[in-house]
Amino acid sequence: MRADAQRNRARVLEAAEVVLARDGLSASMREIANLAGVGVGTIYRQFPTKEALYQAIVMDRMRRLATLADELAAADDTGSAFFEYFSTIVEDSTVKKVLVDALAAAGIDAKAGAPDIRGSVEGLLVRAQEAGAVRKDVGMEELLALLSAACLAAQHNNWDESLRARTLAVLFDGLRPGDHASSP
Repeated sequence: MRADAQRNRARVLEAAEVVLARDGLSASMREIANLAGVGVGTIYRQFPTKEALYQAIVMDRMRRLATLADELAAADDTGSAFFEYFSTIVEDSTVKKVLVDALAAAGIDAKAGAPDIRGSVEGLLVRAQEAGAVRKDVGMEELLALLSAACLAAQHNNWDESLRARTLAVLFDGLRPGDHASSP
């Protein structure tokens, strides 16, 4: 893909995320094109349907989240990086839900073709545990369950920034090493 086509694609994906977050499934391709600074034809050349655009957004988001996890795993303070990543995922979940719902309504599996970020997230978890920032008894199953629960609660209850911060602070306290009762 030519450099200008890559830039246009990136602008279209970014604009589509903004418009979808704001307008939901009624998002207009013309609105996306205007925000991206391209013509509608430019969008349709790369994404022949709205669903193809939505799927590209999901895949792009998953790639960015995997890259972010890898970058944060290499950070000096992996404990802070781990909690930053968790917060980002929860904050990001409402926009992702709009996309996944749009794809599901069109009969498209949102995960089809999307990169698996589990390895990147696990690397970040392990580094945070090695740094002593996260309890050693937290595995990927527990982490994914907590992430899913927090994301669903944030989506369902429309958490504002303050409630999200307070709720995640409580959850993060439970993830940190300390005097925790053993599980049943």
